[in-house]
Amino acid sequence: MYTRRSSRSLRIGGTLLAAALLTSACSAGASTNAATSAADVALAALPRSTPAALTPYYGQKARWHGCGVPEFECATLKVPLDYDRTADGDVRLAVARKKATGPGKRLGSLFVNPGGPGGSAVGYLQAYAGIGYPAAVRARYDMVAVDPRGVASSEPVKCLDGRDMDTYAQTDVTPDDAGETTELVDAYKKFAEGCGAHSAKLLRHVSTVETARDMDIVRAALGDAKLNYVGASYGTFLGATYAGLFPGRSGRLVLDGAMDPSLSARRLNLDQTVGFETAFQSFAKDCVQQPDCPLGTKTTKTTKTTTTAQAGRKLRTFFAELDAHPIPTGDADRRTLGEALATIGVIAAMYDESSWAQLREALGSAMKENDGAGLLVLADSYYARGADGRYGNLMSANAAVNCLDLPPAYDSPEEVEKAVPTFEKASPVFGEGLAWASLNCAYWPVGPTGEPHRIKAEGAAPIVVVGTTRDPATPYRWARSLAAQLSSARLLTYDGDGHTAYGRGSTCIDSAIDAYLLRGTPPADGKRCS
Repeated sequence: MYTRRSSRSLRIGGTLLAAALLTSACSAGASTNAATSAADVALAALPRSTPAALTPYYGQKARWHGCGVPEFECATLKVPLDYDRTADGDVRLAVARKKATGPGKRLGSLFVNPGGPGGSAVGYLQAYAGIGYPAAVRARYDMVAVDPRGVASSEPVKCLDGRDMDTYAQTDVTPDDAGETTELVDAYKKFAEGCGAHSAKLLRHVSTVETARDMDIVRAALGDAKLNYVGASYGTFLGATYAGLFPGRSGRLVLDGAMDPSLSARRLNLDQTVGFETAFQSFAKDCVQQPDCPLGTKTTKTTKTTTTAQAGRKLRTFFAELDAHPIPTGDADRRTLGEALATIGVIAAMYDESSWAQLREALGSAMKENDGAGLLVLADSYYARGADGRYGNLMSANAAVNCLDLPPAYDSPEEVEKAVPTFEKASPVFGEGLAWASLNCAYWPVGPTGEPHRIKAEGAAPIVVVGTTRDPATPYRWARSLAAQLSSARLLTYDGDGHTAYGRGSTCIDSAIDAYLLRGTPPADGKRCS
């Protein structure tokens, strides 16, 4: 399915931390049976003592050097490819830091992760967190980021080249017949085979548990007794996993746009489908009140405002027309806008209400002027496709992590066909495509190593779990569930639209999180903001 990532990425150099169309980004996997057994499975904490085989890794010291961005410095640290077989070699992790600016006593390092999985934490730090986090936070903390193993600058997973990725991104995910179903399955298989061919060794070792263990090695290398951390979207799963493995080393943790590790991918995907429908309803409600809305009309003396249901039907009709007859985009590589890319373009704008005006304009151009350029821009941002036709490794890393963390959501096209009506009920606009997008891990070249589980993190310091009531990618119910699992959680709720809450305009949210980070005072459990 589609991924969790920080909505702020819409404003960071055009890179959306998501995997999109043919990649299962909802922690890909697990059948319904796995969901029922999750109640009996809990992540166990690792021993407090460091195994002898890991001592050389924990004894590293970061050697900082300039990395081309003023005020930031970078380093490389080693972690074992396989924590159970350290003789199998190392993975080199890219680490970046911006030192505390003062005044005030330094509080240590504050790790940040924007989500994905597959989003570059280093890029996020340099483009936003290191310069855009509240000045008081940056004054007291060294701002730190680590690209997770397999991501961006940390030995990235590789799958397909740009031309093949273009083909992959345009594959129809609402097949109308057996031939189109075969084409979709073949696309999944080709993507998976590419990952296996180019990253065979690493592909078995990019799980969230391994990445959490990597963070503890980096923590030690930086000289911090405890890990302070702000994770968004998938970054909440990573942060919660760290707390579960190392509760005694967990400092001030903020998990914003929380995931629920106890759910199967089948349930995760369905919940997220509901989330995108909720976000679309909010967009449509606003859109039909605007004079430039291509999905309906504003109330006048002679007309009635289009309902959100009518707006949804109009958008579905438009998607169907594009499925049969793609429209031009003016793209240098002669790509046209079909249903697949148009759907991604709309979904990209659901993450942040500040993108709604851009979406109205893009839909208007496509629906009224037969010009798909605007929606293609949104889709390319979502896929991390550059103007030169090259893709970042976001989609590759996203699938690699998700398909390792949990078993496949569905094992065959026949299973998806049976599930489509349920997904369509959850979202008349996006349901069918999201159901078929849940199939990709069925063809993954390596088997999963994880399963649905609860995380208690008994003994950890207070952990702030943040949920947004109309979050499209990480539904609010996930935040409530994670907060109920974590023994020391404080649930902080943002009553609003968009993905994640910190730094998105709510003074109430920001002040509560800042107070926790700066003074160690968590908000009251159940605090609500708007």
